[in-house]
Amino acid sequence: MNLRDLRYLVAVAEHKHFGRAAQACFVSQPTLSTQLKKLEETLGVTLIERSNRQVMLSPAGEQIVLQAQQVLREVNTLTSMAEQFRDPLGGEFRLGVIPTVAPYLLPYILAPVRELFPNLRLQLIEAQTDQITRSLKQGDLDAVLLALPLNEDHIEERMLFAEPFLLAVSEHHPKAQQKSVSLADLAGEDVLLLEDGHCLRHQALDVCHAHNALENNSFRGTSLETLRQMVAANAGVTLMPLLATRHREKSVRYIRFSGPEPHRTIGLCWRSTSTRAPLLQQMAEVLQSVGDAVSID
Repeated sequence: MNLRDLRYLVAVAEHKHFGRAAQACFVSQPTLSTQLKKLEETLGVTLIERSNRQVMLSPAGEQIVLQAQQVLREVNTLTSMAEQFRDPLGGEFRLGVIPTVAPYLLPYILAPVRELFPNLRLQLIEAQTDQITRSLKQGDLDAVLLALPLNEDHIEERMLFAEPFLLAVSEHHPKAQQKSVSLADLAGEDVLLLEDGHCLRHQALDVCHAHNALENNSFRGTSLETLRQMVAANAGVTLMPLLATRHREKSVRYIRFSGPEPHRTIGLCWRSTSTRAPLLQQMAEVLQSVGDAVSID
């Protein structure tokens, strides 16, 4: 038995699928399956109930997964402690970022982080809120960059900056030439939104429902770039975070809201028990200064 096999087991428990678990662990499916068979032989119990349609944990497997998760968390803590003693501002730093933030903010962050923390090995993981939050709580990530509030027990939240939403419309839309719009102007608009799983979808829905906008139920985007192209094709309008509007699609117009602007709050979160508090506090200050600078249109 080794830590690698425990990670494989936990991945299967999370994904309920050998192929996706193998992909998450960066190994082939046969390798993962073989190692889990060896783990079952070592422990003398069946951990996984296998069928053609689904993968389920056995009762023993469910209990062993819980213990494996705890073991992996403790190992991550030991590793972090050792790195902290060697170099409090160095070592590996694993940062999870949601997809509606990653491509628009990370390019501005990397250079300042490298300059201020030359011994830090930054590892970036882009995934939706639920996934990176789960990885944070399990100790697989040191911090996550996402939209607040998270409202999870034993998780510290540090607000970085508020990012306003703009109304994105086609150049052929009746509002395309307006300098600004009000929230009341959303009434009756056909709004394109992201698919389930994106926290930005729920934030945008709240704005739409509060101002009588209509969700376009015939389409849900997988990314902001998909929504941008649909808006360019005049298939509807959408609410676009300010940082994402720096990509200037010629056939899309971005219009600021007058009065109180709808917005989201971007923050950095980490475990309250983390041994890397000094680094996390300094990292938050760097991200806050960068975020404040680039979120000003």
